[in-house]
Amino acid sequence: MPVLTRDEAQTRAQLLDVHRYTIDLDLTTGVGVPPAEPGEETFTSRTVIHFTARAAGDTFVELKPAVLRAVTLDGQPLDPGKLTENRLALTALTAGEHELRVEADMRYSRTGEGMHRFTDPTDGEAYVYTQLFMEDVQRVFAAFDQPDLKAVFELSVTAPEGWSVLGNGIATQTAPGRWTCAATPPLATYFVAVAAGPWHSVRSEHAGLPFGIHCRRSLAPYLDADAEEILEITRQCYDRYHEKFEEPYPFDSYDQAFVPEFNAGAMENPGLVTFRDEFIYRSAVTDTERQTRAMVIAHEMAHMWFGDLVTLKWWDDIWLNESFAEYMGYQTLTEATRFTDTWVDFGIGRKSWGYDADQRPSTHPVAPDPDAVPDTASAMLNFDGISYAKGASALRQLVAWLGEKDFLAGINTHFARHKFSNATLADFIDSLAHATDRDVHGWAESWLRTTGVDTLTPAIAESEGGWSLTVARDGSRPHRIAVGTYDADPVDAGRLVLRDRIELDIPQSRNGAHPGRRPALVVLNDGDLSYAKVRLDAASWNTAVRSLSGIPDPLTRTVVWNAARDMVRDGELAPTAYLEAARAHLPRESDLAVVQGILAFAATQLADRYLPAGDRPAALAALRDICRALMRRTEDGSDPGLRLTGVRHFIDAAAQPETLQEWLGDGSVSGGPELDPELRWRILYRLAVLGATDTTAIDAELDRDPSATGQEGAARCRAALPTPEAKAAAWDRLFTSDTLSNYLFIATAQGFWQPEQADLVREYVPRYYQDSVGLAARRGPAIAEAAGRYAFPLHAVDAETLRLGEECLRDAEMIPALRRKLVDQLDDLRRALAVRGE
Repeated sequence: MPVLTRDEAQTRAQLLDVHRYTIDLDLTTGVGVPPAEPGEETFTSRTVIHFTARAAGDTFVELKPAVLRAVTLDGQPLDPGKLTENRLALTALTAGEHELRVEADMRYSRTGEGMHRFTDPTDGEAYVYTQLFMEDVQRVFAAFDQPDLKAVFELSVTAPEGWSVLGNGIATQTAPGRWTCAATPPLATYFVAVAAGPWHSVRSEHAGLPFGIHCRRSLAPYLDADAEEILEITRQCYDRYHEKFEEPYPFDSYDQAFVPEFNAGAMENPGLVTFRDEFIYRSAVTDTERQTRAMVIAHEMAHMWFGDLVTLKWWDDIWLNESFAEYMGYQTLTEATRFTDTWVDFGIGRKSWGYDADQRPSTHPVAPDPDAVPDTASAMLNFDGISYAKGASALRQLVAWLGEKDFLAGINTHFARHKFSNATLADFIDSLAHATDRDVHGWAESWLRTTGVDTLTPAIAESEGGWSLTVARDGSRPHRIAVGTYDADPVDAGRLVLRDRIELDIPQSRNGAHPGRRPALVVLNDGDLSYAKVRLDAASWNTAVRSLSGIPDPLTRTVVWNAARDMVRDGELAPTAYLEAARAHLPRESDLAVVQGILAFAATQLADRYLPAGDRPAALAALRDICRALMRRTEDGSDPGLRLTGVRHFIDAAAQPETLQEWLGDGSVSGGPELDPELRWRILYRLAVLGATDTTAIDAELDRDPSATGQEGAARCRAALPTPEAKAAAWDRLFTSDTLSNYLFIATAQGFWQPEQADLVREYVPRYYQDSVGLAARRGPAIAEAAGRYAFPLHAVDAETLRLGEECLRDAEMIPALRRKLVDQLDDLRRALAVRGE
């Protein structure tokens, strides 16, 4: 099926001015409407598009129907048989106004693309919602589908009685089962949103605007328990953005719908933000996880201005949306809510996503050259750690260099110039330049048009009466950083105290000479305001090994832990040395985000990939020791989040089943917490990996928890059972049947490969490459991405797995989404082999 090219979009934008869409969706139509395929669920889509052709010419409209029923242009019928794949040609248009009418039966989705339909296994209720990003609007209604052809949208929906309908504008029920949404301001096609079903809703009002939060009925008690927290975060962010931005919130309402089987974290549909409904917590969570939910709320609200009010012209500027929202989400949360240390979580848990992506062959500039994004398929590949984490880091560095006052002045100029329209990188930089005398164009060339991660390495020289610091830069970007200097605490030998924080521009313009003895610890990029790998000099590393948990600021500890992580990945620090540092310092660590980040890296990278298989048992034992220490420290109930983190990772690292079986039988961890559904499934999953449970126990647990999450837990457990029959059945579900929804596919894939079962699944490693290519071609980008991310044999760190993958990339024709994931996975595999010295 053809994808839209940038040249085609530019040609069409020059020809057309699109005014208004009138869309009527009927969600009550039947299953398998002839001549659709038998058993195929469809809905009816009727679209009227009012547009003007600026000159005579030819163009096309896009849609992907099950059946195209009828098309008329200016009252004259067009032949539906002229639809070629997803394009219907509109030829011999005359200059002037036109009306296009399209009626079609459209397919529901089970992959989170287009109009996704979900039946809740808890109560049998059905829900639908749209995710129309990039090209998926064509799965719901006919459109001139590109971001710079903005239009007003008028939407009506016929839904089963008892359902409620949500849209971009306020939805009103005009008759039983009949809903009409208020007309929108001009929007890009990919922002149109509908969510329909028997939603449980909590409504309020703030600043004269209706606010609503919505979820499935079966999740109602859990939403109600957190409703005030979610609404408070929403109000706080809304108020803070109105202090920062001169343009008021531009839409008539603000609804947040937590929807099932959502592929992303959330989607910034104007007036109707959709979130994955895992953010409605059925089980205990840590405060860091609550902070993550709050950050996503703040992130999506920032998009109402940057993305929705002002929209990119073409997909090469997607970073303008995501980097801005990422930066604003963390910064605004810190300024306006109880979550005041969000940049710690960003540094330890999010920034590495950017660092890792930027060191792979698939790296790209934050703002790629337009020619590097020639079509929508290539654009989709740039939704990665560079567009989010690196871009947000670059903006944070820009604010440090420019000053927040000038930064916000430039942003507000940008909104005023381009509201309800489209803009480019050049427009954004011009708006910033309007607010400052600094060379923001030069900054943009250095930071946004280049690839890779700079490395900053200190050299410290001592002299009589003083010491000096010289920073070597491997890279090309200018950096404004702080250098933290720390001394041993004279009272507590395990702690460090800040001596000074020195502002430094890299490359250095002056000699870094300082009076007094050299500090015990020198930390480059203290405060984490820049985006660069940093190294420690030998004396500072020795101090860190002794006193890392005694550094007073958690953000500084994050910078040091990240330096150690980078040294492991670059082959400069043994994985076992990192583990020993974790064993020494995590039991005394006070910041939960740091604990979670270090344990995650140690478990998923060090134990599972960077250490040879023979060293894995010792690594798991070290992780269990750390977790026991955390659990002992929290026996008094003083830090339930830290205790929960210790319990979770202890379960994941268990090598013997007895303790887990005892907890499961008692319904509680010794000393707490009681086992909620998340912990019960987590334990059962580990028992499945260890061969200490069976399908009877899995079925019994599913009877106990028949929810959607329970279905996923059961799928994960069944795939993890160490028998040839279980693996064959899971492989068939993944790669042959094509019946799994996106979430059940992911759960099954997560269970399949296990380091403990390497011999059992060895025969499937070569099959993965050939079968994933066919799967991706059949099921499309969302499942292709899931297959590349979750179904890849991560445990198989060996030369043969690499050879097979390289052969597949060289010889097989595959869709871009899968190719990109395989390129990245194989590069990570090369790095793991290099860390092992193989």
